[in-house]
Amino acid sequence: MTRPPFEVADIVRTAGLRFRQRYWRALTWPQIKVLNAIVRCRTAALGGHRDQCDRCGYQAVSFNSCRNRHCPKCQTNARQKWLRRRQQELLPAVYYHLVFSVPHALVPLIWQNKKVLFSLLFEATAATLLEVAADPKHLGAEIGFFGILHTWGQILQQHPHIHCVVPGGGLSPDHTRWISSRSNFFLPVKVLSRVFRGKFCAGLRCAFGADQLAFFGECLALADESNFNRFLRTLFQQDWVVYSKPPFGGADHVLQYLARYTHRVAISNHRLLSVTESEVRFRWKDYANHSKKRTMTLTGEEFLRRFLQHVLPKGFPRIRYFGCLANRKRGPLLQLSRLLLAVPLEPTSSTSVEPVLPKCPKCQGPMRIVERLQAEAIHITERVSLPIVVDTS
Repeated sequence: MTRPPFEVADIVRTAGLRFRQRYWRALTWPQIKVLNAIVRCRTAALGGHRDQCDRCGYQAVSFNSCRNRHCPKCQTNARQKWLRRRQQELLPAVYYHLVFSVPHALVPLIWQNKKVLFSLLFEATAATLLEVAADPKHLGAEIGFFGILHTWGQILQQHPHIHCVVPGGGLSPDHTRWISSRSNFFLPVKVLSRVFRGKFCAGLRCAFGADQLAFFGECLALADESNFNRFLRTLFQQDWVVYSKPPFGGADHVLQYLARYTHRVAISNHRLLSVTESEVRFRWKDYANHSKKRTMTLTGEEFLRRFLQHVLPKGFPRIRYFGCLANRKRGPLLQLSRLLLAVPLEPTSSTSVEPVLPKCPKCQGPMRIVERLQAEAIHITERVSLPIVVDTS
């Protein structure tokens, strides 16, 4: 993939100071760390290494990555490592992609309580899938799946939703056979929607009763119990969106598709069209209008405001595993599933994957590190911009 002409780091450098002056009271430390990381990423400020081609001897200096999970430039390696691990877990079954979303009325409350309500979103989604799949009227099986939290829409608006990838089947209650779902159909979305709504609202009521929720600004009135109960009743009057996409074409297609969803950030550098001192232009898809491609223009400050509202709480896992794929069950139940599906068990040695070496731009030979370079030892012709915020603690 060719290097994009514009990067989010360029926006931080051009509009970061104005953004900080305007929003400094509202900035959290995790958001400040993201700004610092993005502007330093792959610059001399983080040091680097000298690579040499084994074949032709060509040398090049590469700067280190910041490895922040919100940085658009640092997700490729993490995504490839994750995909290689998941490849060992694929089963010869049809895979489905389901999306669970909440009504827009809930979004302000969720953003004031990210850690609690993002966790509740995961829990309600998982409990819904496990319960409906276990019902003999639908599938009658114990399933396994993983969920991925996305918090944004195409124009960086607040849009929390969970993407779930699920094999089309599961283990029977006594673990003696594999139960496959019907062809081109997994679970009824209307049933999933109603159960999901009930479980999320029940969890919301419990969080309120346990004083786990904070209320500010437009949500301040919900601190009153009667107002909160009225708010819950309005949520039950709405249809909650659960969307089931057509099944994947096969195991390889699953992995290719997942690569677009797992380690994604709010916006990729390749969507940026132009960055100037006064504005930012980027591409977006209008899904409400047949995925028509459109262009949006924002000021640099507004772009950074929208971008940073999707920074997750510190240590919050955005990919979680449930059912047969839960961490404490995955090993034995995955082996049992393979056995019931008559799939040869993977040898232990196959789980270790050799690191992929970068290729030489001259002859496509492998490039290996021959020298580590400290930040102060690197000299480049261009001046590297310093981060807009410096940690003085």
